[in-house]
Amino acid sequence: MSDLSALKASLAPRAAAEPGRLATVRSGAFWGRLGTRFLPFADAATTELPLGRLLRLSLFQVSVGMAAVLLTGTLNRVMIVELGMASWAVAAMVSLPLLFAPLRALIGFKSDRHQSILGWKRVPYIWFGTLLQFGGFALLPFALLVMTGLGHGPTIVGQIGAGIAFLMVGAGMHTTQTAGLALATDLAPAESRPRVVALLYVMLLLGMMVSAIVIGRLLDHFTPTHLVQIVQGAAVLTVVLNITALWKQEARRRGGTAPEENSAPFREIWALFIARPRTLRLLVATGLGSAAFSMQDVLLEPYGGQILGLSVGATTSLTALWAVGMLSGFALAARSLADGGEPHRLAGFGGVAGIAAFLCVIFAAPLHASALLAIGATIIGFGGGLFSVGTLTAAMAISDSAELDGRNGLALGAWGAVQATCAGAAIAIGAIVRDVTSAAATARDLGPTLADPATGYGVVYGVEIILLLATLVVLGPLVRPVAPSQTIRFGLAEFPA
Repeated sequence: MSDLSALKASLAPRAAAEPGRLATVRSGAFWGRLGTRFLPFADAATTELPLGRLLRLSLFQVSVGMAAVLLTGTLNRVMIVELGMASWAVAAMVSLPLLFAPLRALIGFKSDRHQSILGWKRVPYIWFGTLLQFGGFALLPFALLVMTGLGHGPTIVGQIGAGIAFLMVGAGMHTTQTAGLALATDLAPAESRPRVVALLYVMLLLGMMVSAIVIGRLLDHFTPTHLVQIVQGAAVLTVVLNITALWKQEARRRGGTAPEENSAPFREIWALFIARPRTLRLLVATGLGSAAFSMQDVLLEPYGGQILGLSVGATTSLTALWAVGMLSGFALAARSLADGGEPHRLAGFGGVAGIAAFLCVIFAAPLHASALLAIGATIIGFGGGLFSVGTLTAAMAISDSAELDGRNGLALGAWGAVQATCAGAAIAIGAIVRDVTSAAATARDLGPTLADPATGYGVVYGVEIILLLATLVVLGPLVRPVAPSQTIRFGLAEFPA
């Protein structure tokens, strides 16, 4: 009996602790289900790439988004309005980063085969891209001071310095983003790569949104000195974010300095890549669609203010509605791809939504309906989100082929090069078409019926509709049913729309 009593006494603490342990397990399972269901990107994490590490890696997209807001938003407006620079000079500076966009495919290819003495292939490109961004932002304040007359030297020196700074920041953005996306696809398992890239793409958008809000608040009371401080802060923050993103992400390879066997030059690999039956058609569709969705980027807010008489606050809200539509497009793309949706068909749905959106914007002027313009802005973002997700997922599928194994940088770089180049060119062309057409219309060169400033905007939106129709024609032959075994999960399946 004494032995039995001793056994009961030894088991009593374990039995008392068992309910607590069971409650802990149940609590962990509950929070796990809750995270997967409600937290954005929770389903993008894997054992190889946990959520914390993935979110840390995505910080390089936040730095790129912040740089994009500064270049194309804040500094664009400040140099024209506050500094009184000519619009053509500012437009030329803003377009300088686009000179590096076609090189993204080459950057991706070089990072695929880079032989570093430290055994890294992606990290050196992200690091030097970070240094270019930092150097451009470090140079830009001095150029701004000279342009405002607060520094020493002729104004032309400040403008040249600003142009060089814009060029450096643009080169850094393209280098960092291309190599960073390639690193993410290297680290993620093949089945989760679309979800990982989805997270990075949305983080870019969120970085732009947060940066726009913060910079806007900081510049409520504008002074040149205050602007210089913000740009300098962006330079330091870029380095901090990118170092944090890179820390212990890419493993060092032994023998990293050894030359690759059967290493082929870029021309041969690019010929192999572009010779695939569906690649060229996909890139053409990406270029047409990107141009269609981007041509109105700098026209939507002026359209609301000049044609519909909306206030600055009301036109600024159009950008917020566009962002909401974009995130909604990501959410629908997640559900569609999680259910086995075909990425080319998804991109086509985005094109159809874009056509409807531009029709809403066109008819907002004759109907004097600001609500219709708001609806159109939202659907533009929604359609653009669907189109971007669809074409990007299709491009990633190309890099998974046996012939291009390990060439993630080339495929993502090619997609990014086409998308950025066509979008930038479309923005410039759209502004020129609007100016020329509106001037001719108000001068009654197009007849009394079209003698209205809205004519120029309407022509641009009409061209965008034509481009989207052409996009659908090019995408059509690429659409094919996806077998159940080929289901692609994009990873934002439970993202709250």
